[in-house]
Amino acid sequence: MGETMSEAATEKKPPLKERLKELMESYGRLGIIIYFTIFFGSIAAFTIAIKSGFEVESGSGKTGTVVIAYAATKAIQPFRILATLALTPLVAKWTGRTKQPAEDTPPAR
Repeated sequence: MGETMSEAATEKKPPLKERLKELMESYGRLGIIIYFTIFFGSIAAFTIAIKSGFEVESGSGKTGTVVIAYAATKAIQPFRILATLALTPLVAKWTGRTKQPAEDTPPAR
């Protein structure tokens, strides 16, 4: 029979990194492009924010700014992964790309 809501609620989703790996296997290059676009966009946004007057206690000069921006980008990694998981299927649909068939699944005729 079907699962009850309490059984479905108690089942745990795979960790974010596992879900990201599955997404990369399904969408290939598109998933990688979206992930790194968000990554480099985050670094750029943090760098601009720091240079625009966001007060940072440590770090001086360009190297300090980039290192702090990288650290801030790493701190928001779970949110970047969630954004990648949400955006990749939408972009794939918008661009007309589909999931890549699994290796163990025979191709459709």
